[in-house]
Amino acid sequence: MISTAATAPVTHRRAAAWLEMATVAGFCAYLFFYGLGSLGLVGADEPRYAQIAREMLARHDWITPVLNGAPWLEKPILYYWGAELSYKLFGVSDWAARVPSAVLASAMVAAVYFFMRRFRPGSQLDAALITASCAGVIGFARAASTDMPLAALFTIGMLAWYAWLDTGRKRWLAGFYVFMALAALAKGPVAPLLAGAIVVVFALLRRDLRLIGKTLWWPGILLFFAVALPWYVAVQVKTPQFLYVFFFEHNLERFRTNLFHHRQPFWYYLPVLLVAVLPWTVYVVAGMLSAAHRVPRAARVSDRGGDPLRSFLLLWIAVPVIFFTFSVSKLPGYILPCLPAGALLAADYLWRKLRAEQRKQFALAVIHSAMAGALLSFVLLAPSRLLRVAPSSQAITIAAVASAVIFLGMVATLRARGLLMLRFATLVPVVLSLAFTVRVVAPVVDAKESARPVARELNGIDGGKSPVAVFGVRRELQYGLNFYRNQPVPAYDTGEIPASDHLLVARAGSESALHALAPGRRFSHVGQFTAQQVEYYWVSSGTHRDDR
Repeated sequence: MISTAATAPVTHRRAAAWLEMATVAGFCAYLFFYGLGSLGLVGADEPRYAQIAREMLARHDWITPVLNGAPWLEKPILYYWGAELSYKLFGVSDWAARVPSAVLASAMVAAVYFFMRRFRPGSQLDAALITASCAGVIGFARAASTDMPLAALFTIGMLAWYAWLDTGRKRWLAGFYVFMALAALAKGPVAPLLAGAIVVVFALLRRDLRLIGKTLWWPGILLFFAVALPWYVAVQVKTPQFLYVFFFEHNLERFRTNLFHHRQPFWYYLPVLLVAVLPWTVYVVAGMLSAAHRVPRAARVSDRGGDPLRSFLLLWIAVPVIFFTFSVSKLPGYILPCLPAGALLAADYLWRKLRAEQRKQFALAVIHSAMAGALLSFVLLAPSRLLRVAPSSQAITIAAVASAVIFLGMVATLRARGLLMLRFATLVPVVLSLAFTVRVVAPVVDAKESARPVARELNGIDGGKSPVAVFGVRRELQYGLNFYRNQPVPAYDTGEIPASDHLLVARAGSESALHALAPGRRFSHVGQFTAQQVEYYWVSSGTHRDDR
């Protein structure tokens, strides 16, 4: 018979585990889902992807992405499947278009938690919360895009590969291949390419080339093709131009040319990485430096007591950053798959150092606290920067006081309660920053950058029934109106002038140019939206003399 004393520790551990999992789930719910619709779809990609999923759902098509009835072959299918499912469950909306990214970000954080619980017991809560609260993770988890699906599935796959390396259990290697196949369905061949490069460099570092052959496990390769290949074959059969458009134009050409106008300097990804892991930058850098210092010893095959995890995580960061550094086209989302590895290195560093070197590490905690306070200050001043006006003295004072309070509060808490309180002390400014962003910053961005308020005003004019065209506006507004009005939006700029009566959204002060483009058409001014410097016209198909 098992005594009560013997079962008590087991019960306590289970209760602690459930509390940890509830904490992780609660933060994921807040950081990724709270106020998901507070900001309308922004940029060119969000409204395009959201509209593609809507059209596929309306057509009952699960194979070919289409935009305004024409194939759109820039990205693979996985995000669209997720958005279609979200629309079926919640209805078509901007926030529903973002649900797939939020769900997969939560799955990624859960995978980090359970991986570290198995391979770094005691650091799992730090690892999960650091991953979830990185600025880049929060931002992309709340976006209707393919970046978070790729990062989440790539992360789960890489964790599965290391679990196989450590345990030798083939089920983890099978999981690696399955998740890499799903990642290939999320954004294409970049996922298996990067994973293969990381594994090869890791094997070379360990002087164990047999590891490459062991990874190339034929049942796993069959699993990869069984998951990924059917859609690629199906879409090529239905749309013969797919292989050329997708692989050559949107993969090879994007990498080696500036075809899509995303040229950035060579050093671009260094500041991007440092900003993306805020507010944990200090500890991510410390973890990377510590791992780099130990690489020669930890990577040696003969060093059976060495720990290869830190070397693996460091390569997981370095290989994608170096790879995309040589790409002519650069965007912040390209290195999103690196962030979980940085978070794991930070968590591992904290777990190892803060117990053994509390006094030595307090200086880092002070710098970290200052950065956390500065982050909140930056967010509080964001509305002024977005409106391109000088912040008022009151706003500057509030931001400075808030930053000082966070800094002093964190330092005092860590001094009184110990550095093990670091994760929760850091989450306070993160939570406050997100709340302020959702409540205050998002409406400002919505008014200046999203098509949602413009579409709302147009609906007030015509009830959402008339065709809409644009002239001289940002392409982001054109794509946004495409989604919010659920109709193609032709552009006068490219000669697409509807023959029938329609509403026109034009750059403010364009009336003379409009009459020159469409002589004889009647342009009746019906409103304006000053936040985006556009005007609305009702354009009649009949001729007139000139009623300006």
